[in-house]
Amino acid sequence: MAGRIEDYALIGDMQTAALVCRDGTVDWLCLPRFDSHAIFAGLLGTEEHGFWRLGPAYADGTEPPAASRRHYRGESLILESEYDTPRGTVRVIDFMPPRDGAPQLVRIVEGVSGRVAMRSALRMRFSYGRIVPWVHRTDDRTVAVAGPDSVWLDTSVETYGENLTTYADFTVAPGQRIAFTISWQPSHKPQPPLPETEQALVATEEFWREWVAQCTYHGPYREAVVRSLITLKALTYAPTGGIVAAPTTSLPEEIGGMRNWDYRYTWLRDAAITLSSLLRTGYREEARAWREWLLRAVAGDPENLQIMYGIAGERELGEAELDWLPGYEESGPVRVGNSAAQQLQLDVYGEVTEALHLAHMTGLARSDYASALQLKLIQYLQDHWDQPDEGIWEVRGPRRHFVHSKVMAWVAVDRTIKLIESGDVDGPLEEWRQLREDIHRDVCERGYDKERNTFTQFYGSKELDASLLLIPQMGFLPPDDKRVIGTIEAIQRELSTPDGFVLRYPTTGDDVGVDGLEGDEGAFLACSFWLADDLAMIGRVDEARKLFEKLLALRNDLGLLAEEWDPIRQRQVGNFPQAFSHVPLIDTALRLTAAGAYGS
Repeated sequence: MAGRIEDYALIGDMQTAALVCRDGTVDWLCLPRFDSHAIFAGLLGTEEHGFWRLGPAYADGTEPPAASRRHYRGESLILESEYDTPRGTVRVIDFMPPRDGAPQLVRIVEGVSGRVAMRSALRMRFSYGRIVPWVHRTDDRTVAVAGPDSVWLDTSVETYGENLTTYADFTVAPGQRIAFTISWQPSHKPQPPLPETEQALVATEEFWREWVAQCTYHGPYREAVVRSLITLKALTYAPTGGIVAAPTTSLPEEIGGMRNWDYRYTWLRDAAITLSSLLRTGYREEARAWREWLLRAVAGDPENLQIMYGIAGERELGEAELDWLPGYEESGPVRVGNSAAQQLQLDVYGEVTEALHLAHMTGLARSDYASALQLKLIQYLQDHWDQPDEGIWEVRGPRRHFVHSKVMAWVAVDRTIKLIESGDVDGPLEEWRQLREDIHRDVCERGYDKERNTFTQFYGSKELDASLLLIPQMGFLPPDDKRVIGTIEAIQRELSTPDGFVLRYPTTGDDVGVDGLEGDEGAFLACSFWLADDLAMIGRVDEARKLFEKLLALRNDLGLLAEEWDPIRQRQVGNFPQAFSHVPLIDTALRLTAAGAYGS
């Protein structure tokens, strides 16, 4: 049975990632890319769907022991888990070397004290747990083959097969180190080279040390900020610069519910705000790579701009259900692909333009193509900003005139006007100034409820939406505007959970709501960080700091956050770890640091 979502650690090589549970089980790994088929899919099913457990031996019929303690080695993505047993203590070191050849997952067992009996149990199941591979020995190596894929297991200890699982039973003494490595290779190619695990460990640690050294933030929340930055780097697909929203699919927004989506793609919105955080903490190379990814993905076709793409810029992300997987804690269906890629979400134009504007303002080398793209985006918006869309939350109900979408259309026009005013490009300045004014007036007239002194979710609605918290952050209205303050206070009253976290919008349980879906969901962590930002902006800095520190306390023991928080079960829910949670964590830390709002 899979662990709680917060029981998992992330390791990765900037091309894919694995989730390692507290008991030493790898329950999720897609090879060779984030969006490839999983060879370990136990996270969304059972052990029959693939896993790799490595830890102290345990009696049949009992639960494997959880690590007594675990941590990342310094500021890296190298996981160290220690197990205290009656016969001694053992450490397991898990990591994925930044890729130079075949993708590898390395697990090193190190004796700390006493003599500890250990067991490795490796059950590879290709195609998300559906296919049992052909496992055999060749040249003293174990290889699993199915169709186009092969996975090679290398270790110095003896292995054996039983119940379609590869086992190794061994004892480790103090100071002894025993390595296990799996490497992926296309099945038609020669076997990958033998792994050099100790050299790979040294190189991986050095990689992360050098990367973290570029961070320019040295404020009071450095530990949380750096861990979030490392997580964002781990979610970046190095060959192209694309950034996945999360490395998982179908972790539920409600345990037992059907709000389960595939997040292993690059959302323009998520990637744009990630770019913003990276730029403000010193990471220009990642920002440059993302901008190049964007220009390739859009490919001069802004009229058909998608809200998300594959990590190499693929456009076809057809959605399907894997009916052989029961889902995480019976939360079905399990989905791969994402049909929301075909939705109209006008706010994306604003997020992309804001990201390009920030890159320009922070000195990233000018790109004529990027500037030309920005102008084309506004030319499209000029004719389409007043249309209804599916909005930031990708509703699967009818299109509506979402207020946040209109605000972000205004942002796109505003930032492009600033680009023209800087003299870097030419454009119809007066025409677009009038367009900016028209959008602003339309939002304030049709998206604002005068009686309640709050903006609403969409034109004509009485409901609220947490995305309205971005109005002052985007500069649409100043923080001290009474309409902004009224909206913030209304969201606090009507969209907050009893413990003070923020829901995206009202859901309706068994009835189909505005999003076209049944069921409920947890508090959306990004929205809760947005509230902390807004509170700081309107002068309620102590309240903002307290909320921020409550949010930090929701992270797991390794500093990781999923998409949402279940206030009833007191658990993390949704895909994990989630870029859209870690980015606003960084942003809020920077804002509170600038305001001098430090914790005790």
